[in-house]
Amino acid sequence: MKELYPLRRLRGLMLGLVLMTPLAMAQDIPVPQQPQPQTMIPSAPQLAASSWILMDADSGKVLVEHNADERLPPASLTKLMTAYLVEREINRGNIAMDDMVTVSEKAWRTGGSKMFIEVDTQVSVSDLLQGIIIVSGNDASVAIAEHLAGGETSFADLMNQHATRLGLHNTNFQNATGLPGESHYSTARDMALLSQHIINDYPEHYAIYSEKNFDYNDISQPNRNRLLWRDASVDGLKTGWTTEAGYGLVASAKRDDMRLISVVMGTSSEEARAQETQKLLSYGFRYFETMNLYERGSVLNTPRVWGGESSELRVGVDRDVLMTVPRARNEELTARLDIQPDLTAPIEAGQRVGTLEVRMGEEVVGEQPLVALDSIEEGGIFKRLFDQVRRFFTNLVGGWFG
Repeated sequence: MKELYPLRRLRGLMLGLVLMTPLAMAQDIPVPQQPQPQTMIPSAPQLAASSWILMDADSGKVLVEHNADERLPPASLTKLMTAYLVEREINRGNIAMDDMVTVSEKAWRTGGSKMFIEVDTQVSVSDLLQGIIIVSGNDASVAIAEHLAGGETSFADLMNQHATRLGLHNTNFQNATGLPGESHYSTARDMALLSQHIINDYPEHYAIYSEKNFDYNDISQPNRNRLLWRDASVDGLKTGWTTEAGYGLVASAKRDDMRLISVVMGTSSEEARAQETQKLLSYGFRYFETMNLYERGSVLNTPRVWGGESSELRVGVDRDVLMTVPRARNEELTARLDIQPDLTAPIEAGQRVGTLEVRMGEEVVGEQPLVALDSIEEGGIFKRLFDQVRRFFTNLVGGWFG
């Protein structure tokens, strides 16, 4: 069963639907509206970087990209996965923020950026996590890798398992720090996807990424993300640099109800990565918006069910339906409900019964499963027999007995 519904903008609330009879043919329903000036969208900015991407953190919509799947050395952007695994272990109850970690000689001797932990001392997981995120401590990264997996090699294997789980298809880690390795690589797209998980999976830890300074062992160090000082909407995430990789930055910013994630890799300086990132974020916020079309649990239709204790099934979505679209074009959206014909009990709550398809004009801009919002048990024998006869005549004459 296919039905088309117009969408009208109404933030935070379920949009109005015009219900049709269960066997109606699909058709477009015009939306009464006042003419609005349409925002003219320029071409995407060109950046002085090897690759880049701009993504909406909630809808996952990619707004612009360039060489986003090119495998490049990620440098300290690697530590996003290191931090993600620490946050995951904390949330699963396997470690706690106040657990103490003994610093090995290997961790202490690790070169590059440092938190300045001392060999054979004990440091809390909380301090190590801040040292990884805020000041990009290689020593802190090795110490936590040894604590969680017994060694950095084993930890890198764990990182790669989670990269596969999260859909990072062009990423391979050889260490917890991002120091150069022959087979150590990632992409702008994979870093954006990983950052989306950091933001959405463990929001209680996300505030660390916006901290501007970290003091440890009587040493104060600044966060290397210059945008934390320049743009109040920016609240993360991570910088990276090696001679091989150049300068990279994964950033996130939130303005009103919209959060964007940007990744630039292979720029020429700290200032360049900040400036190129600002170009991406400014473009995204200026020309796009993210709308919550339907909230989780919204009832979008009540199709006929045969042979059940109830004859109607509430059908809807089990998650918010978020769409990122060009500004001032939201009136062009339509929603198509494609519901399975001849639904028959028993039906379990959460069972998929169709697809919600959102279009902008002729372009499909999003799809989401339609699910049963209730369970319907099988009816008694007389109810089932009666419905069999009724369904026969309904199909025969096109809905008069429905």
